Amino acid sequence: MLTALVISFIALLSYANGANDVSKGIATLVGSRVTSYKRAIAWGTIWTIAGGIVAAFFALELVKTFSATEILRSPSRLNQVLPLSVSLGAFVWVICATRTGLPVSTTHAIIGAICGVGIAAVGINEVGWAVLGKKIFLPLVLSPILALSISWIFSPLIQSLSSRAERYCLCLEVRDGFSSKPVMVSTGIHSTVTEVPPLPQAMLMAAEKNACSESLLSPIRFEVLDLLHWLSAGMTSFARGLNDAPKIVALALGASALETQISSITSFLLVALVMGLGSILSGLKVTETLAEKVTPMNPQEGFSANLTTSVLVGIAARFGLPVSTTHVSGGAIISIGLKRGSKTVKWRIVLEMIMAWLITLPVSGLIGFSAFWILNRIS
Repeated sequence: MLTALVISFIALLSYANGANDVSKGIATLVGSRVTSYKRAIAWGTIWTIAGGIVAAFFALELVKTFSATEILRSPSRLNQVLPLSVSLGAFVWVICATRTGLPVSTTHAIIGAICGVGIAAVGINEVGWAVLGKKIFLPLVLSPILALSISWIFSPLIQSLSSRAERYCLCLEVRDGFSSKPVMVSTGIHSTVTEVPPLPQAMLMAAEKNACSESLLSPIRFEVLDLLHWLSAGMTSFARGLNDAPKIVALALGASALETQISSITSFLLVALVMGLGSILSGLKVTETLAEKVTPMNPQEGFSANLTTSVLVGIAARFGLPVSTTHVSGGAIISIGLKRGSKTVKWRIVLEMIMAWLITLPVSGLIGFSAFWILNRIS
């Protein structure tokens, strides 16, 4: 019974993560008017699932980082109530924030819940605060500052390159065939030579926008900058799945009596799929906040912010650094507004986001502490 509850709440946490965090990769696509919410969320969902699955092979260091045995000094005293309480503490806060459209960090929520549950389970002195500070708190604090700084510094270079890309398009041109070929046609007794009309030919060409021919039969044009923006959004969503799935899987494996390679891969697969489900079904509200309520943006700025986010989060996942995609993406988007001028930033929304970030740790910790205290007495 307890094992089923653990799996259920880990699934709920995965769903809440997808609902809140899919926005971090695709909000700039909508905010810069490249595509619609529906298409952007579908795109982010696909790449989130892919990143979560690939994490089973390339982001195992994060599983170790978020293992309770790494953070708490008395792992022998732990039981299945601990991962259940941590999942509950993180889920309640993330889903509440999602319902109000606030982008919060699942990473912060999990850490806060682990700390709260750890204090309830083994005492405040048995929590590895030094490990938490070095491996977790420091990267989490530095990530939004680093994202804002990198986005600010490299924004002129990225926008210069994207301005050049904006002048070009890829054209899938469908033209008449260049020549017809005589072929032998047999009617059974006689054979005749006849001309077969030329078949249309499809050609993929790169050209400046104003050089695209208007006499094509069926031109299909793709803006190069838009393609790069779609690609960066996919990279960000992939990196997010790569970074977040291991943190949730660590809870699932901590609740398992037998940790094997098969159970690990199965856990990653299930977490990734449920993250995708949360993304596609409930990812709209937070996406609206980041896309429209922080600062206006154009495709060049959106591409720059996404590129910064995807690179930082991808590197962090590879080396086991638990950065928050929320903080990195938020920092990059705020940087857009600061570049445009501070008056373009909607500071009320930004302050609400920062307040949500600040209270995530204590609120999820308090919920986790309360859940462990109650469950440990009724189980």
